[in-house]
Amino acid sequence: MLPFRVVVVDDSALFRTLLRNAVADIPHCEVVASIGDSRTVVDKVEELKPDLVTLDIEMPELSGIDVLREMNRRQIKTSVLMISRFTTTGAQVTTDALIEGAFDFILKPSGSNPAENKKSLREALAEKIDALREARSTTNLKSSADEHVISAPTAAYRPEAVVIGCSTGGPDALARVIPNLSGTLPVPVFVVQHIPAGFTASLSSRLNEASELEVLEADDDMRVRAGQVVLARGGLHMQLARRVLSAVTIKLTDAPPEQRCRPAVDYTLRSAVEIYGGKLLAVILTGMGRDGTAGCQLLRARSGTVVAQHADGCTVYGMPASVVNAGLANEVVRLSRIASTINRLVQGPVEKPDSRHAAS
Repeated sequence: MLPFRVVVVDDSALFRTLLRNAVADIPHCEVVASIGDSRTVVDKVEELKPDLVTLDIEMPELSGIDVLREMNRRQIKTSVLMISRFTTTGAQVTTDALIEGAFDFILKPSGSNPAENKKSLREALAEKIDALREARSTTNLKSSADEHVISAPTAAYRPEAVVIGCSTGGPDALARVIPNLSGTLPVPVFVVQHIPAGFTASLSSRLNEASELEVLEADDDMRVRAGQVVLARGGLHMQLARRVLSAVTIKLTDAPPEQRCRPAVDYTLRSAVEIYGGKLLAVILTGMGRDGTAGCQLLRARSGTVVAQHADGCTVYGMPASVVNAGLANEVVRLSRIASTINRLVQGPVEKPDSRHAAS
């Protein structure tokens, strides 16, 4: 196996050393450059063409997001992993970086034990590098995937709610979907993005600024209204419940993670199927793993509708691939058409798609 080449960027010499040592402990990985001056990063990355760049969010001269934007401007395709502090400002800038195409982010360890800090950093890095390797392994699939996928039989009901699930690459995908939903969408939309606690307030705020629909972070006992997009709070599961006068409310729980995730798409889908039955639309976007597949199985058993993102455009074709391979997707759609597909299925007449053009 060819070594996975990493460029480490941080203005702190101590943390650069910690990063280098953590990467060195990951099999088949090597640090090809360690950079403390953010002004030299883009030229060096363009020269070395590494597999991954780790970027500190907060650096003098050029911040991490400034470096990312310059890489985007030069169309440098190297993947970027942001290194963030757990602060309000850090969350806001990290959210912006994810929306602008950073592969993912990890938190700087803040414990007092150096050995524990190195261990937690290594584990976080290894998980993200595994996800990136998985994404790279599907490159040929993405470029050659058949767009004319025969779908499962279409549902008999117009959806009364939408659940969107995503993970790695999700913030960028959501920024391309949510602002393009119809401002007159007559149903609530529930979004489950795999993300730690403290990062969903900034993500919902950014999406709200760009959208006609109201986008907000989930709160316990929140009463749901049509035309709202409710984002599951980071670190907690989002459960839907039917209360007085048939209102749907949200319950946030710290139940155990599912598929190693909290919030989990399956957790929300189970409760949504209990309330809406087959009158529910599930949309599974980019992400690593299988979260969402079990929930979509429940929904399909009730004749509900499932849309999966096409491989082209997925940061990681894991979650949607799992749904497609299980034969659960009514339609397989490119990211650029996900919003229009939701608008059509929710607002238009119930119709059977031509099986020759189910994917687009």
